[in-house]
Amino acid sequence: MLEKSDIAENAVECLHNEQYDSPYNQQNLNHEGMIFMGGRHPESLGGKWRFTLDLHDTGLRQKWFQIEPFDHETCTNPYDYDPHSGEEITVPSCWQMEREKWFYFEGSAWYTRDLDYQPEQDNENVFLRIGAANYDCKIFLNHQFIGNHYGGSTPFFADFTGKLRTGRNLLMICVNNARTEDRIPMRNNDWFNYGGIHREIELVRTPKDYIKDLFIYLVPNGQFNTVRADITTIGEVSEVELAIEELGIRTRLPVIDGNASTELTVSPKLWSPEAPILYDIEVQIPGGDKVTDRVGFREIRVDGTTILLNGQPVYLRGINCHEDDEKLGRLTNEFDIRRRFAHAKELNCNYMRLAHYPHHEMAAQIADEMGIMLWEEIPVYWSIAFHNPQTRRDGKNQMLELIKRGRNRASVIIWSVGNENADTDERLDFMTDLVKATRSADPTRLVTAACLVNHAKMKIEDRLADYLDVIGLNEYYGWYEEDFNDLIVLGKNSAPTKPVVISETGAEGMLGSNAPKKGAFSETYMADVYRKQTEFLPNLDYIKGFTPWILYDFRAERRQNPYQNGYNCKGLIGADKQTRKSAFYVLRDFYAKLAQQSLSDN
Repeated sequence: MLEKSDIAENAVECLHNEQYDSPYNQQNLNHEGMIFMGGRHPESLGGKWRFTLDLHDTGLRQKWFQIEPFDHETCTNPYDYDPHSGEEITVPSCWQMEREKWFYFEGSAWYTRDLDYQPEQDNENVFLRIGAANYDCKIFLNHQFIGNHYGGSTPFFADFTGKLRTGRNLLMICVNNARTEDRIPMRNNDWFNYGGIHREIELVRTPKDYIKDLFIYLVPNGQFNTVRADITTIGEVSEVELAIEELGIRTRLPVIDGNASTELTVSPKLWSPEAPILYDIEVQIPGGDKVTDRVGFREIRVDGTTILLNGQPVYLRGINCHEDDEKLGRLTNEFDIRRRFAHAKELNCNYMRLAHYPHHEMAAQIADEMGIMLWEEIPVYWSIAFHNPQTRRDGKNQMLELIKRGRNRASVIIWSVGNENADTDERLDFMTDLVKATRSADPTRLVTAACLVNHAKMKIEDRLADYLDVIGLNEYYGWYEEDFNDLIVLGKNSAPTKPVVISETGAEGMLGSNAPKKGAFSETYMADVYRKQTEFLPNLDYIKGFTPWILYDFRAERRQNPYQNGYNCKGLIGADKQTRKSAFYVLRDFYAKLAQQSLSDN
């Protein structure tokens, strides 16, 4: 048996050592290894992979990744798993959606495939890129541990340079989606815990000397006349060339210690939802590596309680959205993303909150094109181990990966560091550290969090609010709270000196033959809540944005009453992403009036 093999070392180590994970939990695959992807041509490793569930982490205990191919008929030792054969799964996917028997599984699963590698150029770098895998993802190449990544929604890279053999290679990946007390989010949250490699997996090749990062933006000076570019390179690079042809820019920049920066006096046409103008950007090492991007230039800032886009007041007419599909789980695609933005446009929205974790990077790229402003966030949600240094490291890394992935996107106007966390000293220290890291990585966007209300005092009372640009307010008057007049009292008591955006509100309305006709969980009740909310909203001059919960019904296994059956049904559209509820039209008509009023004011 494997417990007695040279691979597993001995039975005590294999069966009784509960520190088996420690050698494989380095979290060395993190934001520092990210590579700018614009204009690159990665090789997809998607398709069929060999797959098995591993309920007891036997694979790490027995070191499955070291098993060589063997003949089943002549093998004399019993074995628990053969990584070279077995069931198959499609990658990317969520394993819950691939087999009914895997639906509620939380734990480890192993992915295996052969990888044929043929060098394309001398001294090339080769990286494995995974768009997202939930949650702990361990990479093994040719029986050797490469590293692991924490976080279920952000991209990461594993450096395969010098580790690949010409011809056949064995690639094994262990993904674990267990909810634990040190992860973000931790054990108690309100969306479905999908597992697996659920975004693209691909090989990325670069020359020996390459461009690692590009951050380009309109300097937020209120003048709209300065574009800054910060470029990072790897290798022996003395200069790079930056080109924005439509602005008449083509300039060479010196590279010092791997970095090049410039500020250009130029006045681009500004990006806005009404005019989502994008410019083609190109950066090249002369005669070598080249990256490209399409970037919009705009300024977002606050002045007192007003949010200003390009110097003009803007009211955020929004909707929340989860990355969830009744057939695909968290797997998404361009059609699905464009459909959600089309529905937002139908609602007369100009912005969307991508809750409660980083959505696919394609969402912000398409939002740039379609003219939808975005609030993006990491899942520092409800109760987190704020006291734990490892949890703090995880949260900061998720934030920096999200920012580095998307800080060239004009559509992203807000980074959020958390949602509905109790105001404790440990939480305040944790969150202010996140705010500081966010502003350091990106000085061009607003920082927020969805804060809690002290219902005893009827006041927005959260010490974190002092450190934010915009205060997010989750309120459910008409659903979890009863008296709408309390909204007026809340504003008077709070007297906020910063813009407040209602980041959540709403009610559940059921679809189907068993749905109630009146009362809670009926479509009628839900629509009435929306009518009352939109009647009260114009009286709240401290509110500068409205983001009801939520565009589509979505899976949430903690919700199990006879109507919900494992879904949160606050969606304005059903889980089929087609059937509009009555409240959809209430919000659509309200936003149409706000949009018309905004045109008149400007």
